This record gives sequence, C-alpha cells and structure tokens, in this order.
Amino acid sequence: MTLKLKPLAFAAACGLGALLAAPAAQADEQFVPLLVYRTGQFAPLGVPWADGKQDYLKLVNAKGGVNGVKIAYEECETAYDTAKGVECYERLKGKAGGSGFDTQSTGITFAVSEKAPGDKVPIVTPGYGLSQSADGRVFEWNFPLLGTYWTAADSIIQDILKKEKGSLKGKKIVLVYHDSPYGKEPIPLLQKRAAKEGYELTLLPVTPPGVEQKSTWLQVRQLRPDYVIMWSAGVMSATAVREAQATGYPREKIYAIWWGGSDHDVKDIGAGAKGFNTITIHNTADHDKVHDDVKALVYDKGQGTAQDPKELGVLAHTRGMVISMLQVEAIRTAQEKFGKGKTMTPEQVRWGLENLNLTQERLNELGFGKILRGPIKTSCANHMGTDWARIAQWDGAKFAPVSDWYQGDTSLIEPLVKEYGEKYAKEKNLQVRSCN
Repeated sequence: MTLKLKPLAFAAACGLGALLAAPAAQADEQFVPLLVYRTGQFAPLGVPWADGKQDYLKLVNAKGGVNGVKIAYEECETAYDTAKGVECYERLKGKAGGSGFDTQSTGITFAVSEKAPGDKVPIVTPGYGLSQSADGRVFEWNFPLLGTYWTAADSIIQDILKKEKGSLKGKKIVLVYHDSPYGKEPIPLLQKRAAKEGYELTLLPVTPPGVEQKSTWLQVRQLRPDYVIMWSAGVMSATAVREAQATGYPREKIYAIWWGGSDHDVKDIGAGAKGFNTITIHNTADHDKVHDDVKALVYDKGQGTAQDPKELGVLAHTRGMVISMLQVEAIRTAQEKFGKGKTMTPEQVRWGLENLNLTQERLNELGFGKILRGPIKTSCANHMGTDWARIAQWDGAKFAPVSDWYQGDTSLIEPLVKEYGEKYAKEKNLQVRSCN
C-alpha cells in the first residue's frame, strides 16, 4: 500500500512538532522522507512547497511508480526549527529504501551535513543549504542541485548590472536579510562582487521571524540605496514589501531570493507590490505539462494535497514538484545501474544523484521542459549541476519571467566554493576525495 499521508494540523497545534504517524513502507516501495514546515514563521512558503513535493510523488505513483516501484512517503513537521529538523532526520533516516533528505532549511542542513557521511544518507538541497557543498570532493553526501545562494546572488547582481548599463561604481546596494544561517549565506559573494564592481554594500539584519521591520525600512529610506536585495521567506517577505510600500521605496528596485518571492507573499498586497522582483530557480515561474498532468491524474481524482487546485502553478508549489522530480530521477538513475524495478538503498541513491544527466529531451518528457533548462548533469566534483536562473516580476496579479537566462560567474564563485569547502573539510577533519 502506498502511503498517501496528509498533514495533521492538530499535531503541530498541540506542540508535538513531530513525526506524522503512518504505516511503515513495504519492502517493495521506495521511501522518501518529507521534512516540511507547515507551521511557524515560514509557513506561507512551506505549505505550498510541501504540497508540491507530495503532489509530484502522487503523480509518479499514478503513472505506475519508478520502473514499477511505488513511492512511499511520510511528512515530519519541523516548523523551520533546527532541533525539530534533526529529530525528524534521526527518526526517518533508518527507513528501508530511504532516498535522502530535502531538509527545507539551511540551519537543518548545517546540522545534518555533519551526520550524513557517517549515516551514509544523501542531503538534497536544491537552491539552498551550504553554497560550498557544490564541491563534491568535500561534500560527498550533499547535493545543492540547480543552484546555490551564491549563484543566485551573483545572477541578481548581473541583472542589476544590465539595468545600469554595465557599471555599479558608486552605487548603493542594501542586503535586508533574515538573521540566520540562511540569511547570511549570500554575504561572501556580495562582498566579492562589491570589491569587483565598486558598489557600496550595507548589511541590514532582521530579527526572526521578521514581523517587525519598521526600523529597517527607515534605515533604507535614510540610506536611499539604488537597489535592495532581500534574503527572506514567509512572513518576513510580506512584511518587507508592505514596509517598502509604506516608506515609498520603489518595489521595482527590490530583488528577493527565490524563497522570498512567493505568490503567497504578495497576492494580498496586489497592485501595491507591482514591480517586485524575484530570482527563480531556472524558470519556475512558468507553466508546463507537469501541471496539467498533476491536475488530470491527481486533483481531478480528488487526491490533490493542496486544498485549492489553484495552488498548481504558484512558484513555491512548482519548486516543490521540481525537488521531488530530482529525487525520483536520482532513484531512476540508480536503478539503471543497480537494478530496474528494485528499491534503492540511500548509498545507491547517492550514486544516482552524483550521476544525473537530465537532457532537455528528458525534461520535456517529464513535463518540465519550459521550467528547467538542460542538461542538468552532476559528477563527482560537481554536485550542483547547472545553475540557470531568470528574474520574475510581480505584475499585480502574478509573477512572470522578465529577464534572459543567467548563470553565476564561475571566476568569482569557484574560488569561494574551493576556499569555504576546504575550510569546512579542515574544521570537520574530512578527507577530500579525488575526482580524477
């Protein structure tokens, strides 16, 4: 029996913040643990993200599974709390046929990355986590697929450079960021870019959860920066846009990281958020065949995870589906080597993650051809794959892509990855692999 588990709201409300009860996966099912935050400060982002992950797994099962192997899954509520996330990891890591963890939190990623090598469990962090974990020589078990916070920050700067006709000398850029490991991730890259481009970078931390930002945006008004980059999510994002509106800061001058640019953050603000920019992982603001498939094979049969089918196509839901698709394709890749129609061990799935080769043709077949740009190819040394990104802008009713494609500047990013990766290896006494 395939698990089709829906979240129990009372569990979080009662403070359990714990594993949602479900029967154990059968031996012929591939288990995928689902860490989620349907409650807490980031819930406006976490709910559609979690729904998207489940909906894609339901679609895979509706189509017969992975070479006949059905997917079993189980949610564990973290409320974006690192301690709860580690507890979820510990409870779920031993499940038979485990497929690795999408932690949905940079803080949780930091914590479990130290455990993963000993536990031999993959950590899959598409678009987030430790930016230096793109270096597979150091981070054998981490996979920041599709992009990192350094590639995202660099692509944002490239778009600003384009608007400023190639020069940022003397310009002022402010980073308004969630004062946490997540919010601090882009700082090294933005500082490197500032040294190269000659702009003045000001850092304005916001105390979590970010519901009080009046003083922050008064500082923005006093500084009068040319652009604001926002590293936020959940309630912090909506609050920031409202404060920008209240202080008269132009929304078209604001760029949010992909988790800070969710439909749910700005839909209630509507026209007041018009012009607000967000970077997207590849092109996750677009609509593709996978959305139609999920509607026809999941929602039309009354099996959708979201309460409203209109959630299909919103940025966070689409990114949830992308993440599950990457995990499923890693399982499929592992089966090609270790046996079609069999459940894969976490170590075998790790091999699949390290040997992904999703061509554009394959992405088209999966229904993601407009959303993702191929090939998405990983290797021993490269655990990120391809980091394409675009800028999307809120038009008052929806986000739509408004830029060309960007990729991070490797001349800046690769030295950072090497520097921070080797520093991490030294601190944690890790052996750096040879990938020759």
